[in-house]
Amino acid sequence: MKFPPSTSSKSAVKFRMPTAENLVPIRLDIEIDGHRFKDAFTWNPSDPDSEVVVFAKRTAKDLKLPPAFVMQIAQSIQNQLAEFRSYEGQDMLTGDKIVPIKLDLRVNHTLIKDQFLWDLNNFDSDPEEFARSFCKDAGIEDPEVGPAVAFAIREQLYEMAIQNVATARESRMNKKGRRGAEHVAASKAGGMPFDLIKLFSNKYSVVRKRKEWEVYEPIVDLLSNEELDALEAKEEKYGR
Repeated sequence: MKFPPSTSSKSAVKFRMPTAENLVPIRLDIEIDGHRFKDAFTWNPSDPDSEVVVFAKRTAKDLKLPPAFVMQIAQSIQNQLAEFRSYEGQDMLTGDKIVPIKLDLRVNHTLIKDQFLWDLNNFDSDPEEFARSFCKDAGIEDPEVGPAVAFAIREQLYEMAIQNVATARESRMNKKGRRGAEHVAASKAGGMPFDLIKLFSNKYSVVRKRKEWEVYEPIVDLLSNEELDALEAKEEKYGR
């Protein structure tokens, strides 16, 4: 899958998600009186705050969660939105920045491991569309996998955008150190050697070169019921 080239020159723009839709990745993990609720989804930061409480009430009702979950769900969402909004209005450094994205997740019976490059300055990029293409190419039929892949990408892009805010701040303080700061920020955000960029010929593409298919080809495994039970028991034991 290829994205159109980024037209951004090396400059500062105001903070936002580096995607077509400015959506905040929200992750919930709440436990009250032996009941646990976990979920991950995106939220439009422009939506009125009143929608948060409506969502929390509807979620608790639909899942038959104790009433105490309503306040905890709403508070967690509001806290994460407040953190996102705290960066709004701040400068975010742009320029040629191709970053590695890593997938390592399980959705129901499906295990996925993959890594590819992403143009951080392509503000027309669409993680949801990429995830749909990924699932189609990999023959994944579980409808919950696509949203999980898109969310994992958005989470990493969000962290990188925050790093770009820090980089812009550092560049203002010490322009001579700008290039070094950019390198450190991008490397930390990607969580893998930045030299991975050299392995790809088209910087606007997440398609792998043929000679690297065996190394970087996506790994998609379907677990049996027995394998899934064993993995869930292990995850619960070690609190993954």
